[in-house]
Amino acid sequence: MVTESQPGPTLTLNPQYAMVANDIRVRRAAEALETNGFSVRRATDAVDAKRIVVGLIPVGAQVHQGASQTLAATGIIDEIEKSGRYESVRLRTRSMDRATQSEEIRRLSAAPDVMLGSVHAVTESGSLVVASATGSQLGPYVSGAGRVILVVGTQKIVPDLAEGFRRIDEYVFPLEDARAWAAYGQHSAVNKLLIVNREQVPGRVTIVLVDEALGF
Repeated sequence: MVTESQPGPTLTLNPQYAMVANDIRVRRAAEALETNGFSVRRATDAVDAKRIVVGLIPVGAQVHQGASQTLAATGIIDEIEKSGRYESVRLRTRSMDRATQSEEIRRLSAAPDVMLGSVHAVTESGSLVVASATGSQLGPYVSGAGRVILVVGTQKIVPDLAEGFRRIDEYVFPLEDARAWAAYGQHSAVNKLLIVNREQVPGRVTIVLVDEALGF
């Protein structure tokens, strides 16, 4: 149980992980991602990223998303939840009773038509790395969702998986821990890690690489 006497997290960040990648590295990562079965789009900034994502989602689609700082920064969450153009899973499940409808909530969240989100690292060899406290977004990313669209600032591009793990430890986790403490009064944790090296279903996963530092 969290008490008022417990200290909040102290931020110690590695600043290199906040710097957007240069064009050579972005192109290298994009080519590797496409070789590994992902579709890749490139956006100049948050506004362009939102335009691309909205253009990829059919009107009326059932859309779900995690609590992504990247999606919030682009305005995509507001578009999904407030435009009336989509069936928002998050809006629906918020209105449901978790005590009596937990199974329905779980099923709705696990297999939407479209899952939106981000990742915490993209390697130059075309792998994705995602850290999570609960793992709620990981199932839809891997196979549950019909289509997955991941918006990724190019500051998340790293040379390899080892550097991706370091990025999580030295940059992503401290920021998320501070956010969780401010929002909920409790610490976060890297309880689950997902590595995706290849996508088997053509066109199922689209990566939107944004030439701007977005999210963690």
